[in-house]
Amino acid sequence: MAHARGAPLLAPRTESNPLRPSSLPSGAGRDRRDWRGTLRRVAPLLPILAVVALLAVPVTGSARDGSPGSGTVADAASGLLVLFCLVRVMRERARPLTRTAALVLGLPVFGVCAASITSYDPASSLPGVARYLQIFVLVPGALLLLIRHRRDFRLVAWAMVALALVQGLIGVVQYLTGTGASYMGEDIRAVGTFGPTDVMGMATVVSYGLVAAVGLALGAGAESGPGGVREVPRGQRAAALGCAALLFLPLVVSFSRGAWIATVVAVTLQLALSGPRRAARVALVTAALGVVLVGGLGIGSQMVSERLGSITEVTEAPDRSVTDRYTMWAAAGGMWRTDPVTGVGLKGFPAYRDSHSSIALSSGSDTAGAGMAFQRQPLLSPHNMYLLVLSEQGIIGLLALAGSWAALLVLALRRLPGKRRGRTGADCALVAVGLLVWQLVDFGYADIGGPSTVLTAVVLGLAAWWALDRRADRGPGAA
Repeated sequence: MAHARGAPLLAPRTESNPLRPSSLPSGAGRDRRDWRGTLRRVAPLLPILAVVALLAVPVTGSARDGSPGSGTVADAASGLLVLFCLVRVMRERARPLTRTAALVLGLPVFGVCAASITSYDPASSLPGVARYLQIFVLVPGALLLLIRHRRDFRLVAWAMVALALVQGLIGVVQYLTGTGASYMGEDIRAVGTFGPTDVMGMATVVSYGLVAAVGLALGAGAESGPGGVREVPRGQRAAALGCAALLFLPLVVSFSRGAWIATVVAVTLQLALSGPRRAARVALVTAALGVVLVGGLGIGSQMVSERLGSITEVTEAPDRSVTDRYTMWAAAGGMWRTDPVTGVGLKGFPAYRDSHSSIALSSGSDTAGAGMAFQRQPLLSPHNMYLLVLSEQGIIGLLALAGSWAALLVLALRRLPGKRRGRTGADCALVAVGLLVWQLVDFGYADIGGPSTVLTAVVLGLAAWWALDRRADRGPGAA
């Protein structure tokens, strides 16, 4: 025949023929392969998720006071996260960071090292060096290297939302049962598992979760990537909106003015970037929710109104906390004028506080409730991150650290305009920008310190990945 010496026209039906139905993988085999593939994708994120999850562990012992050497299990997990990332980078033998990423993340190192070398007490500055590098350099850099795709970003963001729900639930129970931290003579302030010595801890975690949930909801419109591959999970918008609504109440009963202000600014920016119509709808729903919870049900309405009013009562009738805060701000400015270039050194604010403060400063703040007896907590920082850096690291340290944050914000916003016009990744963009803006605003009323600080490093890592990693613009198969 004509084809006898050539290749056969049809492949023989043998056991090795891939076209035979018997050679196709069974359902169980496909399931095993899917699980293995999922585990391979999630494995690099497990150290990150562990850091987030361990923040739900109740804070006990000396870790509550934020003193040196009083780290938590989440801090230990962040150290293992950095070590895991280092081993992974060494195994891959590739350049881990671009020049831009190395410059932006490495800027704080310059200011921290300069302040520690010129410090009046270099030995006491060493714990501060480790803390600054942990929060602003090492952990964000580890997230930048370990997150490979937008679905990884979403997984970490949802982990933060879950942590916020857990802490928020505990906080609401504390408010309703009168087992929270002491506030205006009553044990009703929601503090979660962080205790009365870190009253900003739960408020910070809940705010992160609320801002992340709003970003995931607003950016869930673009559901398909290149080739029609679904990228955003089904039901993400509804689930995220539900989580944001649930987190509204614990944020209110935290009675944290700084968290309220930062959340309003961040969410307003997210709504503005997502479009005016959607912003108007969400604003109406939020206003209605606030009226129902605070006005209709009367949940802390009197205390909330008094707390809101105290924000503007700076010169007329400020409360003790406002007076102490502004007195410490003035003390931080005095320290900077004493040594404007490199500051008084890391961890130097407590030592120079009294010599630069007026008699209006109290000896400390009263803490009680949430399982702890009454005690006086010393005022060891000015509760303003920018002034803390300015006083301890001088103008060099502030320019280095604030310059790094400003570069992250500019680079993140540069990627945003294209993302909000129907393209995939809008949710990641809104989450990253919202969290970063929240942190920069909140730093005007708070600084690093306390068990919840390690989550700040995770937030900066998410913002760094969106701003600096080229994979943020790639499709589902990029990883």
